[in-house]
Amino acid sequence: MLPHPTQERLLALGLTGMAKALDDQRRQPDIAALSFEERLALLLDRETIERENKRLVARLRFAALRQEAVVEDVDLRAPRGLDRALFQRLAVGDWIDRKQNLLVIGPTGVGKSWIACALGHKACRDNRSVAYHRVPRLLEALTLARGDGRYGRLLKTLGRVQLLILDDWGLAPLTGEQRRDLLEIMDDRHERGSTIVTSQVPVDHWHEVIGDPTIADAVLDRLVHNAHRLLLKGESLRKRAAKALLLDAEAVA
Repeated sequence: MLPHPTQERLLALGLTGMAKALDDQRRQPDIAALSFEERLALLLDRETIERENKRLVARLRFAALRQEAVVEDVDLRAPRGLDRALFQRLAVGDWIDRKQNLLVIGPTGVGKSWIACALGHKACRDNRSVAYHRVPRLLEALTLARGDGRYGRLLKTLGRVQLLILDDWGLAPLTGEQRRDLLEIMDDRHERGSTIVTSQVPVDHWHEVIGDPTIADAVLDRLVHNAHRLLLKGESLRKRAAKALLLDAEAVA
């Protein structure tokens, strides 16, 4: 069979990686030096990579991470109290398999969301399902979903992902309905998935943010007791970067 029809057949079967690899092989003058098995192995390797890349793209699209962050780019030298050893262990991802949680606490601008998104990106690369939500918008979405019949389906989606990122926790006190929504999410995920929470509010004050003591106890029991903690501190990285740019500009002037 001629190469061109073979390539078309591979594409028709959805084997796009093999089709591309076959086209590349046809352009290589020394490819005949390889055995049939070696050439076939190259085709299969390309198909495997192609499929893995497509799945990664789909996972990242579903995750909808706020920051385009990767763990390799996290600045471990920035003076913000980041526990390097713990962060490196978290990047491996075993804690997600154990259904543990992570709390990233610190003032605004120290990189809480960036770190959470970097860990989320790594989880996607490791073939884990991830979903990112800012807490205020998620609670609004749940309210709307309750009105149009999507509430149960949205809760089911939140409960199923292996890693749920809840960003900007505790920006405002919760209403009674929001407390119950939060409890539903935590109850669905307890010992079934891992959750990252980022917040400017110290954990000791989360009871006050949630409001109702009974619901607060139930939520925190499911979220905090099996959680790792990254406690960040220091000046906003954005402010520090702005100061550095200003100093550079003054030096040039």
